[in-house]
Amino acid sequence: MSIHKTHALVIKTFDFRETSLITTFYTQEHGKIQGLLKGIRTEPDKFASTLEPFSHNEIIFYKKRDTDLHLVSGCELRDNFSFLRNDMYKFGQASFMMELLGALSAIEDKNEAMFNLTIECLSLMDKNNVYDRIPTIYKIKALSLSGFKPHLNSCVSCNDKITSQSKFSNHLGGLLCPRCFKKDIHAGWIFRGTIATILYIEKNDLSADLRLGLNPQIKRELDGILNSFIEYHLEKKFKSQRVIPFLENTLEKV
Repeated sequence: MSIHKTHALVIKTFDFRETSLITTFYTQEHGKIQGLLKGIRTEPDKFASTLEPFSHNEIIFYKKRDTDLHLVSGCELRDNFSFLRNDMYKFGQASFMMELLGALSAIEDKNEAMFNLTIECLSLMDKNNVYDRIPTIYKIKALSLSGFKPHLNSCVSCNDKITSQSKFSNHLGGLLCPRCFKKDIHAGWIFRGTIATILYIEKNDLSADLRLGLNPQIKRELDGILNSFIEYHLEKKFKSQRVIPFLENTLEKV
């Protein structure tokens, strides 16, 4: 058994027996881990955090060799991102980011760039001039960092360069050239601007991505394609995604 201290984001938490909690963390140095916090429900003063979803904490845990569940002996809150909790839309988007982070990550597969991206995106959601673009950019960059991204550089079926209109196939995981449309009759048309936007966001840093203009039509197609791709290949329905369209419609009417 070894002891470790690291920064961590809370993905989700659930009760364990009558006094304890099991929390899934995404850590800076160890990737996704599961931690047992004994006695926190009856003696909360033992820990300097309430372990709310997407809060940033510094934890101390004992890593066991024979199990994926590790004992957390210390947990101190660093940032609760309170501005996200006071806005229903931002709360929903931050919750989705945590769901996606958890779904894309294997247990104890370190990816410090993913941790840093998530922290930075959560922080930037406080800026009113960019907050609506952050979730879309996060999806693209998180998929890229995880190695689980759509194939957009050429036709996913024949690998030829695409020089004309193309379709996007969820089933095959990428673009189809006109000669390969028959490979997936359910594939849908995709704007060339949408493809260019995804490739630009993948290749550039976050500050450059935020300066990129996203017209409403491209953004709608981006979100539609990315959400369908994620749900199809992860075989998972995200709870937070069910309410986000409602929140977006409510914002448009305000």
